[in-house]
Amino acid sequence: MSAPDAVNPGQPVQAAFNKAFGGTTFQQKHVLNLNGRVAIVTGGTGGIGYEVAKSLALAGARVVVISRKAEHGEEAISKIKALAAEDQDHAIVPDVEFVECDFGSLKMVKAVADKLVEKEPRIDMLINDAGIGVNAYGLDEDGIERIFGVNVLGHFLFINRLMPLIRKTARESASPPRIVSLSSNLHQLAPSDTKFTSIQELNNPDLRADQYYNRSKLAIILYIKALAKHAIQPFSEKIIALSVHPGAVDTEIQQQPQEAFGYLPGLALKYLTMPFMRTAEGGSLGTLWAAVSPEVEQQNLQGCYITDPGKVGGETEQAKDMNLAESVWKLCHNLIEEKLGQDGLLAWDHRL
Repeated sequence: MSAPDAVNPGQPVQAAFNKAFGGTTFQQKHVLNLNGRVAIVTGGTGGIGYEVAKSLALAGARVVVISRKAEHGEEAISKIKALAAEDQDHAIVPDVEFVECDFGSLKMVKAVADKLVEKEPRIDMLINDAGIGVNAYGLDEDGIERIFGVNVLGHFLFINRLMPLIRKTARESASPPRIVSLSSNLHQLAPSDTKFTSIQELNNPDLRADQYYNRSKLAIILYIKALAKHAIQPFSEKIIALSVHPGAVDTEIQQQPQEAFGYLPGLALKYLTMPFMRTAEGGSLGTLWAAVSPEVEQQNLQGCYITDPGKVGGETEQAKDMNLAESVWKLCHNLIEEKLGQDGLLAWDHRL
């Protein structure tokens, strides 16, 4: 029997907060009977992504875990299989596979996505969790501010290249496939003058470290709204796209402020926020609800921002601005075509 998980000092505070303010009753144990479904989970080797991948796999889904480091992938798969072996009540043999991908490389993202389309029979759930937290300014392989490159642009391309298989799944399934991208309430602190009009704006080196992250989380909410408008609603296939705020979660990504602000200020920030943090399991619940709950379809949710299971909305006016969403959509298209050429993006109505 495995040792109990370490206790997060923030758990008692979070539990009291949930009790006082109507916290969710949805739990990982409510994710059931996903036999025959296929899920792609980026960032699925640690933190929230691992918890999502674990829950889907233990419910019977085939799960493809995407991450940058192969050793982390092997470790995550071993942990999921060990948990299944300990479960005496359910005879589940997890079908979990690791695929390496650096979302800071558009060329690699395109290649990995295209291989998945060739190999997988369907995609029922695409969970976009991989990302960089608050960190120092830098450029990715494509010369784009790296937090936007990984958190936004790489996943935008990934969705585009996988969309034909998602469409095929929608035509063959009674349950609409779900596209779920992780954002954050820190989008509220994105620079108010953000326009998303050019690479020069993205690559401004003079922002604070946290502003690059906050801006990327704003862009995620906006591209999901634009995706619903341009790539889902005009077509016959039923597909659902949502963005999710997981809450402040005690994961490895919370170590990154130490790199951005220096060791001591970053450490102070970590311990000041720890009492208000959720565990990774708690942080996974909104994403899991968005990915599997029948309430999503029953409520006809599309392009929405989820802050907790069953809680819809709460984004800023900036994040509701469809003109700004159009700017994100256009900028992502332009940057990908500039870096990969005219065939970098598929037509959004492309079918297999």
